[in-house]
Amino acid sequence: MVRFGLTVVRHGETKYNKDKILQGQGVDEPLSATGFRQAEAAGLFLSNVKFTHVFSSDLLRAKQTAATILGKNKFCKDLEIKYDARLRERKYGVAEGRPLTDLKAMAKAAGEQCPSFTPSGGETLDQVRERARDFFEFLCRLAVEVEQKEPDRQGAASRGSAGSQEQLVFPWTNHCSEAELSSDNSEASKILDASILVVSHGAYMRNWISYFVSDLKCTLPTNLTKSHLSSVSPNTGISHFVIKLENGNFLKPEITCVCLNQDSHLVDMGAECVAFKVF
Repeated sequence: MVRFGLTVVRHGETKYNKDKILQGQGVDEPLSATGFRQAEAAGLFLSNVKFTHVFSSDLLRAKQTAATILGKNKFCKDLEIKYDARLRERKYGVAEGRPLTDLKAMAKAAGEQCPSFTPSGGETLDQVRERARDFFEFLCRLAVEVEQKEPDRQGAASRGSAGSQEQLVFPWTNHCSEAELSSDNSEASKILDASILVVSHGAYMRNWISYFVSDLKCTLPTNLTKSHLSSVSPNTGISHFVIKLENGNFLKPEITCVCLNQDSHLVDMGAECVAFKVF
């Protein structure tokens, strides 16, 4: 069995986020000062997680967030960040660079509602989901390849120090009220074959999680509501999943959501850093 951790983080705030203006793919804004502080806080929260792979959208706001998070990590500051266009935000066509209220007005005029409405030149939800599906299957194949190259890794790691195991579990046991870890500590302590960090975007992540839940029957924490699932992550919101692949079969993964869009790392930073949930 292949077992890997997947940590998904939304990028930090940009000026366009604060002003509630759609960026999509055509507006490539850098992080604001607040966005960098949020990314640093996320990095500190994740500083004890020993990632084996890091992927980011190739848009600037995601690239800066990924680099900032790694800069705070105790174990993998020098790990290469791989940029992938499949992780880009949903394309909003003619609505990019315009206020969110304009998108809602376009949808109303067309007799539709956000987020299912697709503006001219934009991506449909199905197209975004297809990108997410393709990237996730790539991650599953990657984890299988890692396990095949290092078949003795799990056994060797389990004979190591308890500290090495903590690096793969922390911080989920301490910061998530409902988790795979809390119900089965023996299962939680098993060493992962890979621990993957992904930095992406709000609307994309919402579609990815929808794919996990509706298509792959992801197991969710019992305290999650439908509104949690339909909400866009706050800036630097963190979600964590554990994926199991029986016999290396990446077409039938068993996915457990440990936490979704959590932002506890921002609590001590002041109200300005608890980010807007805008695309």
